[in-house]
Amino acid sequence: MPERNHCGWGKCFFAWAMIYAMKPYEHWIVKRKRRLFKMVSGKVLEIGPGSGTNLIYFSKGIQWTGIEPNIFFHRHITEKANKLGRKIILKKGRAEKLSLTDSSVDAVIGTLVLCSVSELQLVLLEIIRVLKPGGRFYFIEHVAAPTGSWLSLLQGGVRPAWKYLFDGCQSNAKTLEEIKAAGFSKVIYEEFQAPLPVVSPHISGFAEK
Repeated sequence: MPERNHCGWGKCFFAWAMIYAMKPYEHWIVKRKRRLFKMVSGKVLEIGPGSGTNLIYFSKGIQWTGIEPNIFFHRHITEKANKLGRKIILKKGRAEKLSLTDSSVDAVIGTLVLCSVSELQLVLLEIIRVLKPGGRFYFIEHVAAPTGSWLSLLQGGVRPAWKYLFDGCQSNAKTLEEIKAAGFSKVIYEEFQAPLPVVSPHISGFAEK
């Protein structure tokens, strides 16, 4: 995950966008998240939880740990957890080098985060490492539009500015291909269109160790 140690202009804009500008999207995707996350249990690691929007979907019985490098988000996550009456562990760190032992979690969660990590395959290998055998990585991510489409051309054209404004986010990330190539035993997913400009193509599902 990219460094977000200091809240410079670009990083603050990203945080603001995720907390406030994404509210319509979060309202739109509620049903999909409920279906996906109802299977989550046990020890759970969420990478890049942002403002903690996913906390409401998990049962109170889970043991939740969050790795969020942008310290601007930490207060929002803590406040949300307190309102929900949850005890959480929140750490500042990078998904490329997780501070967890091998085979120590039942599930890893990542939503709209893999597009912005600096070394995606390394992150996926770390996810596999910390998952218990049979554990699952649950994801919702935006992906590159089909090659040759007008949206693919647009994604490529805006990529430099998009990456700067949204804290390293790649508008045309090949996330699905990378997940498939990472070494999971199986990958179950569905594709859908989201009500977002530029990054409309989405995938959701899980990859099992």
